[in-house]
Amino acid sequence: MPPNALVVTGRVTRADVPGLCAELEALLTGRPDAAVVDCDVGGVTHADLALVEAIARLGLVARRTGRARLRLRHASAELGVLLDLVGLADVVAHLRPDEE
Repeated sequence: MPPNALVVTGRVTRADVPGLCAELEALLTGRPDAAVVDCDVGGVTHADLALVEAIARLGLVARRTGRARLRLRHASAELGVLLDLVGLADVVAHLRPDEE
């Protein structure tokens, strides 16, 4: 994974979101030139609206803190459908396995 990478695993709950955001802020501290932040969600066990909320907030943190764009790696098809359903598919970039 590149240096600007955050790995999310397990089942993400709403209680996890502030910690994930703080982790991303810490990752981006001192990297104001970061254009992209990779977020590996391949280890997430359950795609639901709590995960979508986490991704949305992480995207905001990336843009606010480092002026970076959040890019998902290893996103499941189920997560892609949820992001599309809530209107975030065009906001968060998805990397398909063949694009890596």
